[in-house]
Amino acid sequence: MKIKHQLAIFNALTRLLVILILWLMLPILVENVVYRHINNGLIEKKKKFIDNLNQKEINDFIEDADDSTETYSQFSTLHSEFLVLSKIPVKANEKKTFFNNEYRIIEGEENEYRILQYHFTYENQGYQLEIGSSLSEVNDLTFIIRFFIIIVLVVILLVTFLADTVYIEYLLKPFYKIIDTKIRRVNEPEAFDHTPIKAKSRDFRELDLVLNQMMDRIAELFKKEKQFISNVSHELLTPIALLKNKFENLLQNESLDDNAIDKIAGSLKTLDMLKKIINNLLLISRIENNQYEANENINFHEIINDLQLDFQDRMEDREIHFENHMKQEYAFIGNKTLIHILIYNLVTNAIKYNRPKGTISIEDGFEKGCYFISIADSGLGMSEAHLEKIFNRFARISSDQDGQGLGLAIAESIASFHHIEIKVVSKINEGTTFTLLLPEVIKHN
Repeated sequence: MKIKHQLAIFNALTRLLVILILWLMLPILVENVVYRHINNGLIEKKKKFIDNLNQKEINDFIEDADDSTETYSQFSTLHSEFLVLSKIPVKANEKKTFFNNEYRIIEGEENEYRILQYHFTYENQGYQLEIGSSLSEVNDLTFIIRFFIIIVLVVILLVTFLADTVYIEYLLKPFYKIIDTKIRRVNEPEAFDHTPIKAKSRDFRELDLVLNQMMDRIAELFKKEKQFISNVSHELLTPIALLKNKFENLLQNESLDDNAIDKIAGSLKTLDMLKKIINNLLLISRIENNQYEANENINFHEIINDLQLDFQDRMEDREIHFENHMKQEYAFIGNKTLIHILIYNLVTNAIKYNRPKGTISIEDGFEKGCYFISIADSGLGMSEAHLEKIFNRFARISSDQDGQGLGLAIAESIASFHHIEIKVVSKINEGTTFTLLLPEVIKHN
């Protein structure tokens, strides 16, 4: 998940948490405010009732009563308020006001009321005054407020989420541009773009500056390394040629015995192998230094047919069957010599690591719009550990086989030069398949 989405989700979750807290706290807040308002109103009504209280008014309440313990009430027409006056024994704790919520049935209708209870004594008679105010409207109002608030908060959540996403996208735009144009080109120091990224954030400008400086150092070291390999290889070829000439001249000496001749021949073989290694290293260095042109028309059918003829004797010696299933005609622009070396090295490996009476199968086709060539063998196969390092220089799959371990390193360098992707699939004792996936759009250095 990208950082912009993570930030947007985090902001949305924090707002959702705030909304949840408000949703839970809203009834308490509303009730406190409303109850305070109702309590004040009830206290005012109690005060007016007590201030105007006299025996005549009490008699008006009790004139229809049969005994002195009867409770007498007075209601509003809509049952939104009521007043109840009851005779009670005289209590020690007089003139105290209490508030509570109760359900009362008034004229057959049950409602919840906020009730003020007040005990007082008048002319040596104890009374309890109850003044109630209906909470039905308050509950309806609380529900409406909660419903309205939740809609408003959800709308705010959606709007702020979209706003955050857009703003974070704008804020991180220089960061993604740095990734796309610079960090992904770390493997190509020469093609690195040093153009400063336009960013309002100081952090991104500093990141861009540090990346430019880092890539300058990498490019310089990369160039020195390739130049060093090239120089050393050139310098080594001269003494090897001199030694080879001296050994060949020694072989002309008739006074040498067979033992000396064998040693000289072995030394010449070692020099030839060393010369081959140096030439291979020079080839890799020249490829990586872009010293080859890539402007030739390449016919893969022709290359495969030529290699089949070149390897015919080797394959017949091991009774290896060569199957060419290529059917596609595909035009490719590159370096014909290098492409020939690339496929040559892959076919050489397919023969070298194959089993006697095995098969080598060449196929081509299109995968996701890209042309591919696959070279499959029925040989030893490779483990996951070997697959991870087969393109390393001097890496060898088996110590029992001849070679310097540079064939696949050269193949990878040539493929990289032509922007060709190499895929390898292998199973132990079943075989290995190398697939060359050519670029969809023809590219060359």
